[in-house]
Amino acid sequence: MSSHQFQVFPDKWDMDSIVEHIIVHYRFIFVMFLLPVSCVYDLWFYTRNKIVFAMNSAPTKHKEKVAEIQKQVREYQVNGKGKGMCTARPGWQTISPQNMDYKTKMYPINVNLVDVLEIDTERRTVRCEPLVSMGQLTATLDRLGWTIPIVPELDDLTIGGLVMGTGIETSSHRFGLFQHICRSYELVLADGSVVECSAQTDPELFYSVPWSYGTLGFLASVEIDIIPSRRFVRLDYTPVYSLEQMIETFEREVERSDSANFVECLVYSREKAVVMTGNLVDCCEPGKLNEIGQWYKPWFFKHAQAFFETGPRTEYIPLRQYYHRHSRSIFWEIQDIIPFGNNVVFRYLFGWLVPPKVSLLKLTQGKTLKRLYETKHMIQDMLVPLSELKGSIELFHREVEIYPIWLCPFKLPAHPGMLTSTTNKEEMFVDVGVYGVPKNDRFDAEKTTRKVEEFVRNVSGFQMMYADSYMTREEFRAMFDHSLYDRVREKLGCRGNFPEIYDKVNKKARTGFK
Repeated sequence: MSSHQFQVFPDKWDMDSIVEHIIVHYRFIFVMFLLPVSCVYDLWFYTRNKIVFAMNSAPTKHKEKVAEIQKQVREYQVNGKGKGMCTARPGWQTISPQNMDYKTKMYPINVNLVDVLEIDTERRTVRCEPLVSMGQLTATLDRLGWTIPIVPELDDLTIGGLVMGTGIETSSHRFGLFQHICRSYELVLADGSVVECSAQTDPELFYSVPWSYGTLGFLASVEIDIIPSRRFVRLDYTPVYSLEQMIETFEREVERSDSANFVECLVYSREKAVVMTGNLVDCCEPGKLNEIGQWYKPWFFKHAQAFFETGPRTEYIPLRQYYHRHSRSIFWEIQDIIPFGNNVVFRYLFGWLVPPKVSLLKLTQGKTLKRLYETKHMIQDMLVPLSELKGSIELFHREVEIYPIWLCPFKLPAHPGMLTSTTNKEEMFVDVGVYGVPKNDRFDAEKTTRKVEEFVRNVSGFQMMYADSYMTREEFRAMFDHSLYDRVREKLGCRGNFPEIYDKVNKKARTGFK
């Protein structure tokens, strides 16, 4: 995290000011030591996954690992004293900015489920355990000529997090959210039993699992749709120079009947943005290949920004590099961690070590940096109807003024569950993603976020649960439809065994559950 401009010396020379100044302006020195540690961790995990998959040992081990979870759950029923269960995975290992303090008061269950289990090309499905990451899954599928319809951006996002929370990508205007490409779930319930559910076999449980945040049971595996992959994405960049042109261009590309495979917009100011549309292809025009994922390449958001000077452009990006185009720069958060990271010299010498692991960054934050992130930093994804996009951009500009802003469209089917449209019909939404240090001097983390949350509720939108939420329990229930969720919790005996969603995601309620 950094302030708006680099300062060599602090404004004040008391101890608190000096410590805060060093953490804010010189954190990159410490982060440089984390880069090789992150690289070694990634290398070890990548090698292990290749060996396990090559030996085909994961499917046989899966039943043993699930049986161990069942054993722990049954032990809880004897010795848990009503604390409620949660996974033993430390809060710092998640990609969420939350501290997960509620875990310290609950009964931990070790869930060591990290493998891709089976790829069925006839049924066009892949079965994964919940701790499989996006980077791991795309690397496995890509070399076999397959992919999944929605590949949420960051490498470290896990299947379990994308199911129990949510996931979105630039193909979501065609396929919906991550939950909408899932065919079935396997769960360990509060009594230690194992169940599998799909839209056909147990629709109530199946539609209750997404967004339930681990409050119905422990996810053991997920069956996901796969589709044939192509070699490249033909990506068209269209810079726009007014808010009206931005909205018109973006909505046109999203709603056209022959819409592109991928639609995305990066908003660089209230008046300037780059709308990008991509299509899957197998051939590349000469001289237009851009291997943007190579370590020496500019950060993607900086690369896209350059088209304000050159005008519209078309290029071809290898498929997997397109999927993870924002990973190296953690969207644009890396510029606040390593301010000189996009410098050409740094990229060529050290770019292969980037990015540092988000989990390691969280582990080494310390109290001062945690306080700064909580008070002077915002990470939010607000899901609003496409018709409310203009008002959303104006709101974030007025209250926060963080740029770039990520716009990602998605269709919301008329399915039961936590997310329901007021029209009871399929509807087009857009994810408005805001990540960074606000430039608005009036920014107050709680008051500003509550203003944004109120706007989102009023337009019948939703807030992604990984981020800080300041809503009351009543406001949270007004935003999310709990009718099916409450019914399933009662049926499965979750009360006293798992907390409610609110008590795991709300900023003030995360220290425990009621």
